[in-house]
Amino acid sequence: MPQLAAFPKLYMQALCKDGTMSIAEWVDLAAELDIHGLEWYAGFLEMQEEKNWAPLRQKVEEKGLTIPMMCCSPDFTHPDLDFRADQVQQEKEWIRMSAALGVRYCRVLSGQKRPHLSREEGIRYTVECIKACLPTAKDAGVTLIIENHYKDDFWKYPEFAQKMDIFCDVVSRIDHPNFGVNYDPSNTYLAGEDPLELLRRVAPRVVTMHASDRYLSEGTLEDLRNEESGAEGYAKRLRHGEIGQGLNDYDAIFTELKNAGFGDNWISIEDGVDGMDQLARSVAFLRKKIAEYWPG
Repeated sequence: MPQLAAFPKLYMQALCKDGTMSIAEWVDLAAELDIHGLEWYAGFLEMQEEKNWAPLRQKVEEKGLTIPMMCCSPDFTHPDLDFRADQVQQEKEWIRMSAALGVRYCRVLSGQKRPHLSREEGIRYTVECIKACLPTAKDAGVTLIIENHYKDDFWKYPEFAQKMDIFCDVVSRIDHPNFGVNYDPSNTYLAGEDPLELLRRVAPRVVTMHASDRYLSEGTLEDLRNEESGAEGYAKRLRHGEIGQGLNDYDAIFTELKNAGFGDNWISIEDGVDGMDQLARSVAFLRKKIAEYWPG
């Protein structure tokens, strides 16, 4: 049966930029939810000092939770070789951080869709960099997971591998036991594509999932395209909604995942931007759905 984790989407600015919330405060809030673990973010301010790692892991485990997933945003598509080498080294440090926290799954991405970056260049850079990280992941007992991503909170440009054909091409070029897919259905809508089609194409490679539901507060996906490049973070018209209330068909998604053998895996909830009550409702929705598709 899949296990649930939560990600502090509401508190990213507070935890990563201005320091107005401590990780311990987030852990205390999240521990009130009916979940099994917490997805971590490598960019939490307190994670910059290694001396904090062991106490924070202890804090989580004292609450009866684990840290199954590490959210990282390596940027492997820069044209400069030295920049990419630095990003590979950074990802290796995040893998080391993951191992210290007991994390099983550490995210990788392609990188930003920079102007003038060709399809083949971006794929080649991404695959080379991920393959360079895999020996470190294997030694640490960590699986690298690539997400069909939209855009990191602190990036200027959207994800290079946002489109299905590029994402699937990248995945197909990496065959390694310590590599898999983190599937996010909402991000596929933002690419103007069908999340179920993507899932059917990559289902055997999916080892974790981001549960989310998205909607646009105004305008169209074309308006979003015009707004998303060149400005840091998410476009203002993009909203994370309560799970079960947006565009995603979770019955169809869970049917595909179950048929593909997705069982004792992790689903991390990207929700709660309107408060902890909303996050609790999303947890309850997913708990009910999981019980339907993985009874017992």
